[in-house]
Amino acid sequence: MANVSGAIAPQTKAASAVKEVTTASFRADVLTASTRQPVLVDFWAPWCGPCKQLAPALEKAVADAGGKVALVKMNIDDHPQIAGQLGIQSIPAVIAFDKGQPVDGFVGALPESQIRGFIERLVGPLEGGSAALVAEADELAAKGDADGAAALYSEILAEDPVDPKAIGGLAKLHVAAGRLNEAKALLETAPLAPAGKEQDPAVAAASAALRLAEQASSVGELAPLEQAVAANPNDHQARFDLAVALSAKGDRAAAADQLLELIRRDRSWNDQAARKQLLQLFEAWGLMDPESVAARRKLSAIWF
Repeated sequence: MANVSGAIAPQTKAASAVKEVTTASFRADVLTASTRQPVLVDFWAPWCGPCKQLAPALEKAVADAGGKVALVKMNIDDHPQIAGQLGIQSIPAVIAFDKGQPVDGFVGALPESQIRGFIERLVGPLEGGSAALVAEADELAAKGDADGAAALYSEILAEDPVDPKAIGGLAKLHVAAGRLNEAKALLETAPLAPAGKEQDPAVAAASAALRLAEQASSVGELAPLEQAVAANPNDHQARFDLAVALSAKGDRAAAADQLLELIRRDRSWNDQAARKQLLQLFEAWGLMDPESVAARRKLSAIWF
């Protein structure tokens, strides 16, 4: 990120094919054009290194929007008035205009995932980018190819170290392999959710899986817990611990059934601990996982 004050450098043409706007053309190319679709204005200068770093990722994200958003560039050395009116003090700076008004913006050479998130707030989901690789990695993970999935997640993170879906996917693989410290360290690199927004589902799922794995390490082996429940079906703590242990072993249906049975017997036990644990399982498995859907249907039948 470069400060615009006092910068003097020889003028060169922008290498990008994106349209350059001037002070004179700003009304037509930005304000009027934004009545038809959002327009992003990339304020830049030829001497600005971060501007050159930002441009390829920004142009790719705009291209992936499929015409839903337009991009123009404004050289602040040649045309400083608009940037001054908008209070821009550092570049690169990108301002989004919609219906003739500035509605959002960012400063600095952001990674591609954050640029895409910025554009998606304006026009909805984009195509391309890392999404295809994430989908492929997710599919490999679902098929049990942990090594193949990990390689793809790592490839994504090499390009964008804060891609939340890759962080979540790789962290979940670490949890499944018992590498809890690695999972925790990786999740700590995930970007914070924007104010008023929920965390990315992949990060949330991996975090829930990590909490469950840490919890499972303290409940003991299956056999003694199964014996305790068989001996006393109203031993709620044993049943609860059995559900946690079953989940850790990957037996999702049985884990859910134990918690559902506990809810049937005493829904208020330990401040509704069984219901809360079941919701945590749903988050770790994914809300649309078949076992989540089935257990959620049973929970509704019991609870309501």
